[in-house]
Parts: sequence; structure tokens; C-alpha cells
Amino acid sequence: MPIIDVNEATIAYSDTGPRDAQPIVFGHGLLFSGWMFHRQIAALSDRYRCVTIDWRGQGDSPPARTGYDMDTLTGDAVALIEKLELAPVHWVGLSMGGFIGQRLAARHGELLRSLTLLDTSATAEGPKKSGRQRLLARVQQVVGIKALMSQVKPLLWGPEFRADPAGRAMIDEWVRRVSRMDRGAVRDAVFGVTERQPVTGELCAITVPTLVVVGADDVSTPVAESERIAAAIRGAELRVVPDCGHTSSLEQPAAITALLEKFLADA
Repeated sequence: MPIIDVNEATIAYSDTGPRDAQPIVFGHGLLFSGWMFHRQIAALSDRYRCVTIDWRGQGDSPPARTGYDMDTLTGDAVALIEKLELAPVHWVGLSMGGFIGQRLAARHGELLRSLTLLDTSATAEGPKKSGRQRLLARVQQVVGIKALMSQVKPLLWGPEFRADPAGRAMIDEWVRRVSRMDRGAVRDAVFGVTERQPVTGELCAITVPTLVVVGADDVSTPVAESERIAAAIRGAELRVVPDCGHTSSLEQPAAITALLEKFLADA
């Protein structure tokens, strides 16, 4: 994958599709990489320039000394958009990528053409949930993430998907990928998510067309979180995807792609 050096970090990205087409930038969720959008990119890259960014220490981006907080990662996204001369872009962010997408749209709206938020939240992490995630992050640094899969999988994948053989094969591929990530970087990435500040008060500043999507069975960022976001952003559309957990781009790729195709065509 190509890389850029920004803000004292090395960031890996992918760039697929016609260079003169409208660009879509995909921001992945915690413990993933741009790979989580490979089905959408396969469907859209004939009409759009599709760019993914791997957040610090995840995917093909190496660990950074510091800067795993959401504001720094937002700065990384701004730098990528500016260095590749992509603006204005359609931003598609899932979970962690949605945390950053909201910050981008509220603070750097001139860089965006539209905003799609998948399975995400505008609030801070609650203390109970934050404490549990931080503990898991510290434990995985010692024993590796495979030892914690019985606790991690239900947070990221819906019950229908986990029970399906094709779903289990996809989860196995994800396990292989996340197991290769640096354990210290995973810890720092989790801490960055758990320590994030709320952006609920900034949502009124978002003026680009916005689509908010959530899996009906998402336990990590439940439907109510997306309802709050959609209610706070003027004109935002809300869609709930049935039989889908937190990782909607992989669990229900056809449904997510169809929603994107319609929304982007009108944005």
C-alpha cells in the first residue's frame, strides 16, 4: 500500500478507481483496516475514486509514538485529503471512522461533499464500558487478542452473522488480520476510542448531506445512538439495517452498498 508521512506518523492508504471521478474516503472501525470496505469498493470503484485510510497502528499503518486520540486522527484525515488533493470528498466512516467523520464535517466542512456515518456515536464512552474495554486492551497486550475472542466477537458481529458459515469465514479472516497488528498499538487505539470527547454539541455545525446507518442488532453503538445523531444534523437520513450487528459493511455488504449508491448519486 502507498504511504504518506503526516503529523509525525506514517499512514497507509489505498487509492482505487478513476482519478477524475468524485472521491470517496473510507474510515474504518477499531480493530479493522480499509479492508472492511472491500465489498463497497469493488462495487463503486468504476464510478468513484475510492480511498481508504488505515488509522495509526492498524492495518498497514505502523505504530506511532503518540497521537491515537480522535482529534489527532482527524488531523491525519485532513492531511490525507489535502496531500492527495481530493477535496471535496464523500466521507464514509464506520464506528471509529464515524467518530472522525463527525469531527471532519463539523470542523472542516469545506473538505466534504457528503457524510455517511455507519454504526457510530457522537457521545463519549460510558465509564463502565470504557473500563471494560481498557482492561481488555491491556490483557490483549500480554496474551494476544485471540485469547479474548469470546468477548470481542459479540461486540463487533451480530448473532445472525456469527451463526452463518459464510459469516464465520469472514470473521476468521478478520481474526487473522487483527492478530497481525502490533499489540501496543491496539492498546493505544482502544484507549483513543475510550477517551474520546463527545461531539454532540458540534453536530449542528454539519451542513453537508448526511446519511446515518446502523445495524438493528448493533450492541456496541445501538440504534439509539444513530437516532440521536440523525436528529441533531439538519436533513440527515436514518436507515436501520435488519439482521446486522456493528460491522455492517461486512455483515450486510449488499444493503450498505445499495444505500451508498442511492445516497451518493443524490448528494
